[in-house]
Amino acid sequence: MTTRRLYEPGDRVIDLAGVNGRVLSAEELDQVRTGLPEGKRPGHYFAPGCCARPDYVTQVPVLFEDGTYDIMRTMNIKRRG
Repeated sequence: MTTRRLYEPGDRVIDLAGVNGRVLSAEELDQVRTGLPEGKRPGHYFAPGCCARPDYVTQVPVLFEDGTYDIMRTMNIKRRG
C-alpha cells in the first residue's frame, strides 16, 4: 500500500503572500520545532492537538526563507516552478 501525497519533502513552495519555502520531512520537522519559531502566517493549519504527524495531503510542514516554519494547508501554498 502506498501513501498518497500532494507534496514531497524537499519540494519548493510559495505561500499566498509570496514567501518562498521548502517542504520538510518528518525528521526535519522534529529538529526545526526545537530550534525555530512557528510563523503563524495566514493559511497555516490550526486545530487543537493537530499536526503531530503531518499527512502531506491536508497538512504540509514548510520551512520559510525568513527562518520560521509552519504546518500549512495545501490550498494556501503553491509549488514553485
